[in-house]
Amino acid sequence: MKIAGAPISWGVCEVPGWGYQMGPERVLTEMHELGLTATEFGPQGWLPQAPAERAAVLARHDLAAVGAFVPVVLHDPGHDPLPAVDRELDSFEAAGGDVLVLAASSGQDGYDERPELDDAGWQTLFTNLDRLRELATSRGIQATLHPHVGTMVERADEVERVLAGSRISLCLDTGHLLIGGADPVALAREHAHRINHVHAKDVRADLAARVRSGDLSYTDAVRAGIYTRLGEGDVDFAAIVSSLDAAGFDGWYVLEQDTVLEQEPTGEGPVGDVRAAMEHLRGLAGG
Repeated sequence: MKIAGAPISWGVCEVPGWGYQMGPERVLTEMHELGLTATEFGPQGWLPQAPAERAAVLARHDLAAVGAFVPVVLHDPGHDPLPAVDRELDSFEAAGGDVLVLAASSGQDGYDERPELDDAGWQTLFTNLDRLRELATSRGIQATLHPHVGTMVERADEVERVLAGSRISLCLDTGHLLIGGADPVALAREHAHRINHVHAKDVRADLAARVRSGDLSYTDAVRAGIYTRLGEGDVDFAAIVSSLDAAGFDGWYVLEQDTVLEQEPTGEGPVGDVRAAMEHLRGLAGG
């Protein structure tokens, strides 16, 4: 099992006003001390923009690059997402990342609201997903779509619509899928051949239901503790790992427990949660 880290577990997020943003030096040092050997890049601008400098920062902490979570507007016929994504892929080549994790951005800040797509918007989204998949493949990179609360692909029916309408692979984000009303266990069982990347989260189903009903915003749900340590929430990781193993999955399990920090931690901070998640996943993998 290949296990990687992600800065969001340390509260580092692209959303304005999300919370205290820890710097790369502490986060990457703590990843290395935990025994992680690879990480996603984090939000654009958190690591140096210049590809060689970004690679050097990771190398200094003995971390390999997995790739990056890249929110992109895909549904607007007047916006071409390829140039910006192509520039981001320059950093992949320099630092060694091989997974482009796309999210279908609404074009708004944050993940608490989004518009609804009409049929033309869906077709534009499908076309752009396939174009970006081809672009990534031409550069030796795997592309994958990350269903995400507050993006244009959030609910269970929208995930199925993408699987039917596009050739893009799927990032199995176990938390966002459950919050959006999809069943990550069923997706792992029925669509394992389309899954090439996993974001490992555990969530409380009661708070997820409140987000779906509109009673609680996504950001407030994170502050309220919707994300738990792996094995302490309502995601059946044992079943997911079993299905993916049976299908020959050889991609990354990226530890992601979205958190909001009010200030820089003075003690261990998020490290304990990440350590527990690593131990839980390794237990499911048999070591």
